[in-house]
Amino acid sequence: MSSNMKSAKDLLILVGKVLFSVWEAMVFSLIRKPRKNIAGEIVLITGTGSGLGRLLALQFAHLGAVLVLWDVNKEGNEETCKMVQKAGATRVHAYTCDCSRREEVYRVAEQTYKAFLPAMVANDHGHLVCISSSAGLIGVNGLADYCASKFAAYGFAEAMFVEMYAQNKKGIKTTIVCPFFIRTGMFEGCKSSSLLLPILEPEYVVRKIVDAVLQERLYLYVPKFLYFAMFLKSIMPIRPALLISNYLGITKAMSGFTGQKKKN
Repeated sequence: MSSNMKSAKDLLILVGKVLFSVWEAMVFSLIRKPRKNIAGEIVLITGTGSGLGRLLALQFAHLGAVLVLWDVNKEGNEETCKMVQKAGATRVHAYTCDCSRREEVYRVAEQTYKAFLPAMVANDHGHLVCISSSAGLIGVNGLADYCASKFAAYGFAEAMFVEMYAQNKKGIKTTIVCPFFIRTGMFEGCKSSSLLLPILEPEYVVRKIVDAVLQERLYLYVPKFLYFAMFLKSIMPIRPALLISNYLGITKAMSGFTGQKKKN
């Protein structure tokens, strides 16, 4: 009897917590969540030699963060370093690093802070930001390899979030970013025939990313139509889903792809 009472009590507590969490999420969907102050916080950004990485560095510079800039392109990274200093950053460190090579990451990490996640766990403080893609949510014709990497990035970041939750590390936050095609040159020639899925301007995406980090949001899909698309994917049979995908032009988005133009 006592075990039944305990089970009933646990169930009631669970229902109460779930209802409160749903209510809280609904409130913050209507009222903007307070933004945290990151002045003086260390922000390490990879790929800062150009594109989104550079724009993110500039945004975080305005917020008073201590910036650690990583890129394989030394010249571009040093240029970004000068730009963020002009933007008001007082503490900036630029390092040449090829993040695809583990030994490079640890070599450069020795110059900044050796162990990222273990150090975060020990201090129960930090924020992991994963730049995935809409191609990490839905398979795209002509992008099998890219989709595979982005699905992996999404899964890894989500799994790390769950691990931190299971370890009760409430001070370590996670934000997973899934934007549609961005006008950075990487997807040069790609097109979208739907107003619901426009090719995105990088400055707009960066503002959304920084805002999501400051609000400690777990998921950020850009544009918002992607939230609805994921809902449809979860409930709709595959054939009508493919018909909608074809109507939106997703199946032909890569037909004009030319890729990043190389600099002479």
